[in-house]
Amino acid sequence: MAKYEEDGHTIYHGDALEILRSEIPDESIDLVFVDPPYNIGKNFSKFHDKWPSDTEYAKWSYQWIDECIRVLKPTGTMYLMTSTQAMPYFDLYVRERLTILSRIVWYYDSSGVQAKKYYGSTYEPILHCVKSARYYCFNADDIRIEAKTGAKRKLIDYRGETPKPYNTKKVPGNVWEFPRVRYRMNEYEEHPSQKPEVLMDRIIRASSCEGDVVLDPFAGAFTTAAVAKALGRNSISIESQDEYLKIGLRRVLGMKEHLGERLEAVKKNTKIRNGRGVKHVDNTGDLFNANS
Repeated sequence: MAKYEEDGHTIYHGDALEILRSEIPDESIDLVFVDPPYNIGKNFSKFHDKWPSDTEYAKWSYQWIDECIRVLKPTGTMYLMTSTQAMPYFDLYVRERLTILSRIVWYYDSSGVQAKKYYGSTYEPILHCVKSARYYCFNADDIRIEAKTGAKRKLIDYRGETPKPYNTKKVPGNVWEFPRVRYRMNEYEEHPSQKPEVLMDRIIRASSCEGDVVLDPFAGAFTTAAVAKALGRNSISIESQDEYLKIGLRRVLGMKEHLGERLEAVKKNTKIRNGRGVKHVDNTGDLFNANS
């Protein structure tokens, strides 16, 4: 295990379960975001994401779920992701230990053919859970979005004694439509399941406050910590793979070099050509700058 720290942000390099057990104190974390391996056969650097059976995957997952619950403060919140196939196992296990406030669907469009003999999957499920059903953080005003009924259609609500316009803003529902991270985006890192910054922005704004501690035990592309830093939160990240550790050291801690290797963002050709030279540069954006 190795540990790296800078200005309220900590990165552990090692096994998530071992580090959770040995390094993270009881009831010390305000917000946990967990995006574990999904048991669907992807390759994550030197790790192959496949267990011998669904039962073995569930048994392994229950161990780190228990640890995440242990380190969560009494007023804390956990967001938990997995594959559509495995989520029923997680849901049944978690609902006996936490209060599940929402079952969120992260929906994204697919540019390719998903399936030919069944309905392809274009979403990932997320559980929104809290330790206390009464005392938890939810900053509704920080995540309001446009309510089309009031903002665009400008309809009047006649149900009360006095007619009034519908609200122009609302708290999002439990279906979130955000695009997946694509190669041309400035936030893109070389990781097979990178989550978009806009997704993490909503979660962190809603369920934590400035100065709170956000934990990501499977850091991957380190989007959780990068967005937490941009929003004035502290972070703890755990990552087992050397290649992804280097993303976090650069993206979160601002390191330029590690073990003699320069740490640089992915160099991408973002120019779109149409046969007459460069027509347009795709600038989908640095939505967040963790070093600002």
